[in-house]
Amino acid sequence: MVRSYFWGVLALAGGTAAFGATPLPDAVPVEVFAALPGIESPELSPNGEKVAAKIAIDGQQYLVVQPLFGGKTSALMEDKSDINWWQWVNDDWLVVGVGDNVSLYGMDFYATAIVGVSADMKTVKRVDPFRNGVEADDVIWYAKDGSPRVLLSKETGIETPMEWQPSVWDVDVSTGKGKMVTRAMDDVWEWDADPSGMVRYGIIWRDGKRAGIYYRGPDGGNFQKISFAKRQEASVPLPVAYRADGNAIAIDDSDGRDSVYELSLPSFTLGKKLFGDPKYDVDAVILNVALNDAAGFRVVGKRSRIEWLDEDLKDIQKGLDQTLGSGNARIVSWSRNRKQLLVEVGKPSQAGGLYYWDTNGATMQRIGWNNSVLKDRNLSAVSTVQYEARDGVPIEAVLTLPRGREAKNLPLIMMPHGGPEARDSEEYDWWAQYLAELGYVVIQPNYRGSSGYGTEFVDRGRGEWGLKMQDDLLDGIDWLAAQGVVDPKRVCIIGASYGGYAAMRGAQRDGSRYRCAVSYAGVSDLNVMLKYDRSMMGKGMVEYWKARAADLDAVSPRYHAASFGAPILIAHGVEDKRVPVKQSRMLVSELQKAGKPYEYLEQKKGDHHFSRAEDRLEFLKRMKAFLDKHNPA
Repeated sequence: MVRSYFWGVLALAGGTAAFGATPLPDAVPVEVFAALPGIESPELSPNGEKVAAKIAIDGQQYLVVQPLFGGKTSALMEDKSDINWWQWVNDDWLVVGVGDNVSLYGMDFYATAIVGVSADMKTVKRVDPFRNGVEADDVIWYAKDGSPRVLLSKETGIETPMEWQPSVWDVDVSTGKGKMVTRAMDDVWEWDADPSGMVRYGIIWRDGKRAGIYYRGPDGGNFQKISFAKRQEASVPLPVAYRADGNAIAIDDSDGRDSVYELSLPSFTLGKKLFGDPKYDVDAVILNVALNDAAGFRVVGKRSRIEWLDEDLKDIQKGLDQTLGSGNARIVSWSRNRKQLLVEVGKPSQAGGLYYWDTNGATMQRIGWNNSVLKDRNLSAVSTVQYEARDGVPIEAVLTLPRGREAKNLPLIMMPHGGPEARDSEEYDWWAQYLAELGYVVIQPNYRGSSGYGTEFVDRGRGEWGLKMQDDLLDGIDWLAAQGVVDPKRVCIIGASYGGYAAMRGAQRDGSRYRCAVSYAGVSDLNVMLKYDRSMMGKGMVEYWKARAADLDAVSPRYHAASFGAPILIAHGVEDKRVPVKQSRMLVSELQKAGKPYEYLEQKKGDHHFSRAEDRLEFLKRMKAFLDKHNPA
């Protein structure tokens, strides 16, 4: 039930942020860090009058639609299905991506789908639920004429081999009904459409590579197969925007990093390079209002930024940087005409807040704080450092130094990110800040295999799960110790998801280097995880998954319980649908048999994302008690 007083917590407040170094001399209690983010992943409606976001209410997260100018708050509480993403279709309807466990022929899979949700959240429409496969949430086009229509690329079932591949459906999200517009084709695992709603191409995946394309021009007609036999070893450039002249723009990694190029059609040959960063991959292209060209490019460097081409937004970002400091204000969502904006304000050491800006007016209005206690207060300092791995590979890492302590001979928390094809950057991290508040240095390395640093860096992670990827973590410890910042004999490794796997593996393989380990939602058996994660089966990803290690069992902690050399706290949510709880239960069983020291915390309502404040608080308290016992600060 959503209480009527809810929006009072997020009441609009005139004026800009009191942005600065608000002193915080006293220790912040654990309950403050355990609080859920006030606003998560906000999306502004096309007319700029409503916000859809996950909101924390009474310690739980709800998907909420809130009118910005009065009106009733509408909320949809998460049930047992994950709510993974949401997007406005028009001003009255959203499409929401959901996920859940399914069992087929004795095997468990993680299945995705979409639902249509009215803006008042009184109506929820499942989209064609009886003709969904395991992956059915890839929306490739949104109508711009005000109708509640999308194009959905989805599997339709598993009764025949063809139905493993997706077909494309024109769906009315207000009714949940749709009709097929493009049939499935052999080895095609992804489809794309242009701004008019014409399905333009399907990507052929073989052996983990884009091997070719079925393509047709803007006038429709039959698809023509374009093979790239001579370009098998390189990725095929794919349009991200279709220009009015009949050509396109694309992101391609021909020069070793994801950069933006002109793309000639139908030959799919690259032309002029439009934008690239010398160190980092381009993360995304921001399209213009007409959706036929680029308005900006998103890059995640030390911090996330958008390089705007749109002159108005470029001027706005310039003004924000001059007023609040470079990188401290980020435009995160916008109305269809780009006149109304949502701006996130905060430093990596601040929880910060969300602001609404109608650019026809003079000032921003605060929608709410991400943490109503911390607000804009500065906590422990965050920076980016770089060190060399033992084989010379440069490793970038996010470093948090505990406030109020001299950076000398301190205890360390090694905290590898999940993914592993993801990365950490300088942003507020409630978990890292809590550990720093306790007095620990926290390092979050972007080990080999992390995304954002180019193709070669990702490829360096292939076959190195539990091997060189673990070495990169140890080399970070040695580098910090050489700087005199940490005591190398006072280190624990902590992580979630893949980071949880790395913590398990660290305790097992490198127990002499870690005093303890903490794994949340970790993977203990890679072969079992492969069978569960259906998303790895398409696009030739089975081959890629297997390439993560020559022998998956050899680097699976479950099979090596007897060699654990450090005590470990294992925590997992029963409702976790990304990494099933049995991954932790299997390891606990083997550790028990081997007589190895461990603690186990199973949270009955916990999921993969710490989406309940009660679970966060329980975990943080249990983790602190474990650290106090094995590696006190």
